[in-house]
Amino acid sequence: MSEKPTLIHLISSNRWGGAQRYALDICCHYHSLGWDVTAVTRDAKVIDDRFRKAGIPLLHAPLRGFFDPASAFLLARRLRSVGRNNGYIHVHRYRDAFTALLAKRIAKRPDIRVISTRHNVRPGRNSWLFRRIYDKINAHLFVSRTAFDRFRAPWPERLPMRVSTVHILLNSINIPYSLPQRPPEKGPVFAIYLGPVVKGKGIESIIDALPSLRGHRLRLRIAGQGNPDYLDTLRRRALARNVMEMIDWRNDGEAPDEMIVQSHFAVLPSVEREGFGLSNLRVMAAGRPQICSTNGAQPEYLEDGTTAIFVSPASATELADAMRRLATDPNLRHDMGLEAFSRYANHLSWASFIPRLTKIYRTC
Repeated sequence: MSEKPTLIHLISSNRWGGAQRYALDICCHYHSLGWDVTAVTRDAKVIDDRFRKAGIPLLHAPLRGFFDPASAFLLARRLRSVGRNNGYIHVHRYRDAFTALLAKRIAKRPDIRVISTRHNVRPGRNSWLFRRIYDKINAHLFVSRTAFDRFRAPWPERLPMRVSTVHILLNSINIPYSLPQRPPEKGPVFAIYLGPVVKGKGIESIIDALPSLRGHRLRLRIAGQGNPDYLDTLRRRALARNVMEMIDWRNDGEAPDEMIVQSHFAVLPSVEREGFGLSNLRVMAAGRPQICSTNGAQPEYLEDGTTAIFVSPASATELADAMRRLATDPNLRHDMGLEAFSRYANHLSWASFIPRLTKIYRTC
């Protein structure tokens, strides 16, 4: 049996996004400390390539949820080599928690702790099976108060898990700490959208806002990857509004931090409710202001008029006004960017996040 602390992350998604980046950052951190770390995936290339590049060992399993005993048996085999009272399974979907709990039972390892992170803003499932799963998880991490409040909506009086297992732990991102660099002083003002190029992120509203911003020397960078058909839809929208020449399309996946530094502010007007936006956090870490919607957890870590400008979801008019305000006022951009970086450095950095997570692992 391994005497090292053992951390196993179950990642059943076959798409890359914020939850997968969160898992990779955590795995990399504890791997660097000498822990025995394994990522269990569905053999999805987009996931595996990033974990392999980081040197994280992989184990493949179907991870199909409730009707997939094969994954539980594969995981149970791995659990038998884990040292007593020294193993942790971290999941990001409750169906994966079911697999982890079943594997514990098969391996006869009640000492293994199961930790779950809730990334989305959805109500919990009020069925006997899900209540049982919730009750057996050792620690429930919610990435924001918004995510927790929405989860508990079916149980306004009594939660289906012990209150002591519930933790509100705002997200972070494992990037090198550095003081913010000044944005370019010459040339146009660049606004950047970064993140997945998918429906629900408000990109249509950004494009719709651009026609009223002609004459302000403003350019938009759309940085991220998405379905080619959806990208074509966005390009046709830009052509129909005669703003194609105002947009730089950058297929850069995770949007390198250098691209944020080369921009003056970010535009992240998500229509879908977000439990926590890692893109918002990257912008704060770079010392840039941002425009974002208020339908998710954004007000928990951003402040309107101080670190960001809030707009209503899907409102191209409000978005255009906010973009015009930041595009024409360099002093406002500077002050908001510095305040955003200060809040990131003091409250949301990896150095703040990881001791809290470690304490949860050790005490759950």
